[in-house]
Formats: sequence, C-alpha cells, structure tokens
Amino acid sequence: MTDGPSDTFAAFVDALSDALDDHAVTAADLAARVRLSRFHFDRVIASTAGEPPARFRRRVLLERAAFRLVTSDATILDIAVEAGYSSHEAFTRAFARAYGVSPKRWRREPSRFAIASPNGVHFHPPGSLRLPGREKVRSMDLLVRMVEHHVWLVGQMLDRAGRLTADQLDTPVEISVEGIDDDPTLRSLLSRLVGQLDMWSSAIENREYDFSVERGESVQHMQRRLAEVGPSFIAEVRDACEAGRLGDALLCPGGDGVEIYTFGGMIAHVLTFAAHRRTLVAGALADAGFDDLDSGDPIHWVAESAG
Repeated sequence: MTDGPSDTFAAFVDALSDALDDHAVTAADLAARVRLSRFHFDRVIASTAGEPPARFRRRVLLERAAFRLVTSDATILDIAVEAGYSSHEAFTRAFARAYGVSPKRWRREPSRFAIASPNGVHFHPPGSLRLPGREKVRSMDLLVRMVEHHVWLVGQMLDRAGRLTADQLDTPVEISVEGIDDDPTLRSLLSRLVGQLDMWSSAIENREYDFSVERGESVQHMQRRLAEVGPSFIAEVRDACEAGRLGDALLCPGGDGVEIYTFGGMIAHVLTFAAHRRTLVAGALADAGFDDLDSGDPIHWVAESAG
C-alpha cells in the first residue's frame, strides 16, 4: 500500500513505464496497479502530476515518438502506431500541437524533445521514464565549481597569451595525444578551449556552430567569445544540476545524422578534453615565462572559492 500522494505518483510512473507499449491497458488497469479506485486514481494523479493521467501518458508517448524520429529509420506511420495513434494524420496533428512543427520537419531539424510539463517527468532514453528526485543533490555543486574554474582558467590563459608575439602563439606544441588535436599550437588550443564551450552551448540552444571562427583566431576575439559563452555555459550547467537534468538527452547534429548524448555526459566530455588542452597550454605558457597558474590545477581555486 502506498503512503501518500507522492508515493502513489511514483508507483503510477513505474506502472506506466512498464505498460508504455501496451495500448490495451486502461486507466482502470493502472489504478488497480497502484491500489486505488478509478475515481481516486484520477484525482490523486491529476493533483500530484498537474495533468490528468491520460494526458500524461499521451505526452510521454509523443516524447518517445520524437526520440524515435531521430534515432531510427522507422516510418512516421510506424512511429505513430507505436505511440498509440490510429493514423498518420492524427499523429501529425498531435505532434504539431506539442512541438510546433510536423514530424517530418522535426526529423530534419530536431530540438529538445521534452515537452513542457508541470511535474518534470519525461521519457528517458532508451525506453523508460525518470521521476525527479525529491531532494536536490547538493554534491553537484562541485561539478558547477569545476566548470566555473575551467571558464576562469581559460580566461586567465588568454590574458597571458595576449602578451605574446604571433610567433610564440604559433610555435608548435610538441606534446599531444594523437586524434585529439592535429599539430596543436598555443593559439589553436586556446581557440578550441573557447570553441568547445561555444560549440556545446550552440547544441543546447539548437544553433549551428561555425568551426571556421577557430582558424587563426586572435586572442582578443577569443576573449570576447569567452566573455559571452562562459557565463552562459556555467548557467546551463548550474540549471541542469539544480533541476536534476543531468540525465536528460541532448540532440546534436553529427556526421551521419543526429547523435544523442546526456547532459551529464556532455559536461564530462567538455571537462575531460578541456583538462588535456589546458595542461598543454599551461606548459606552453610556462615556457613563455608565465608560470603563475599552478599548471591549471583546480584544487586551490575550489578551496579559495568556497571560503
């Protein structure tokens, strides 16, 4: 027996996740699974979720359909049937109301597939629902601090690089990892550090990123870009952590179509490759006479920021 509305809602989400592909299941069946009468089931779920159970189910199925559109070769009709619609036309009308565009166009130009909801429960790839945590995980503050440190350190590196000559900026950096950066220089590494933030911010905002900006980019232009994209990226990370959205899917155009990542995976990717590039930059700056960045180590920066 559940103990209250929150427990009933959690049980409902579990039952719905298990029965997502069973279009024969009725509201009475779901009510029975959470041990409520149909009357009380509708009232409890609607008051707790902020939307009636039937609308909740239709929204989740549309979110899954949006995910299927960009991750499978299934026809729109097949995806419509999988989502519980009897015709292409009915599915297209419902999809357009939810996403503002037809399924065909959304397949070509996808964006975030989570539909606004009052309860924060969405389809969670590859095939489940995710119930938001009842408490915010404050340990995620460390992740935010790491990103803040990264943005701050790149800014400090750019400040020192701005005092160097063109020859110093373009001298090859000898130590690298094959396949990450080809023939890296101090200039190209700094530009990629800024560009990485800009590129992923563009993906979050469903914008295209122009890699040509990184060819021969001046330090002053990098500084202007960082001043804009640095705070924006930090805000996105902080919001994702506080809202418990690190598991949310992020759709990104790739060489063979759209690729799916999680928000947390994207952040881990940024910090991993940024740490490699920052280390190379710190070494190159030290060779140029700037040895005051402690090799880019965040340990003191985090401690001082917390004080």
